[in-house]
Amino acid sequence: MMTGQRDEDRDVDVSLRPRVLREYVGQDKVKDNLNVYIKAALKRRDALDHILLYGPPGLGKTTLACIVAAEMGQNIRITSGPAIDRPGDLASILTNLNAGDILFIDEIHRLSRAVEEVLYPAMEDFALDIMIGKGPTARSMRLELPRFTLVGATTRAGQLSAPLRDRFGMTFRLELYAPEELAHILRRSASILDMPADDEGIIEIARRSRGTPRIANRMLKRVRDYAQVKADGRITRQVANEGLNLLDVDELGLDRVDRTVLLTMIDKFSGGPVGLDTLAASTGEDALTIEDVYEPFLLQLGFIHRTPRGRMATLAAYQHLNRAFPGDDGKPIPSQQVAFFDENP
Repeated sequence: MMTGQRDEDRDVDVSLRPRVLREYVGQDKVKDNLNVYIKAALKRRDALDHILLYGPPGLGKTTLACIVAAEMGQNIRITSGPAIDRPGDLASILTNLNAGDILFIDEIHRLSRAVEEVLYPAMEDFALDIMIGKGPTARSMRLELPRFTLVGATTRAGQLSAPLRDRFGMTFRLELYAPEELAHILRRSASILDMPADDEGIIEIARRSRGTPRIANRMLKRVRDYAQVKADGRITRQVANEGLNLLDVDELGLDRVDRTVLLTMIDKFSGGPVGLDTLAASTGEDALTIEDVYEPFLLQLGFIHRTPRGRMATLAAYQHLNRAFPGDDGKPIPSQQVAFFDENP
């Protein structure tokens, strides 16, 4: 069973994805390790060990899986955890693999327990245990599978069961990208899209892209639209700034939801601590969405921190949103942020 790209991937042109390891920007430790393991597997003429990739969404887990397949010279089958409803679905996929093939399962933490049980012997012994018949006459039959490589990707590694996690021979965490790395990616994307762009314009987009290549490429395409309609078609720093302001993305990359979360903590809960469920109910956002999508970037910026009692807004968040920090003289702290971004949730 194969599925298309996830919804959030559809906005990013597939042609922008790097196809080989040397084109992949960032994640240097992951690349260096994979390079060694791939060369060793090719030298032995053996299948690569199973790989688990985890980290925030949009960092290139799917792209990296496709690169592994390309470097190994093998085919890749792509599916996702929610798409595999029954053990029979997984059995159908596994029995159609060829020796050395790469099976990529996105959001692997969402596999059902019954499907996981089928996956255990497949990963460890390259065998598939199936039951024939029902009741007293039922019997078990083992089918041999070709040696394949499972690449699992997840944004929530903590939700993987221990038996499944332990069966991966390689586990890599993908980190958020530095602005310089994103700028490198954006220059390549602009070249592929035949898009004139100044270096300052590229850096401005990279700086506001939340450390995520998917978001960077998406913003690049939206700024391109703005440049073609409102400017001379070239992305300069001013054009990038105006285009991103139109998207409600501020100078640090915070969007409207980020600011709503922070302002809710500051204005409604005096900066916290506030529990995740309470924060989700107050902002109208899903708790898992806040925890997986928005909170990692806010933590990286130092705008919130977690305590045993809940989330709290930091001094940096008050300064960025032009709010008076508790205990000050009541006057707003000077901020580089203009009133356009100072909105109540």
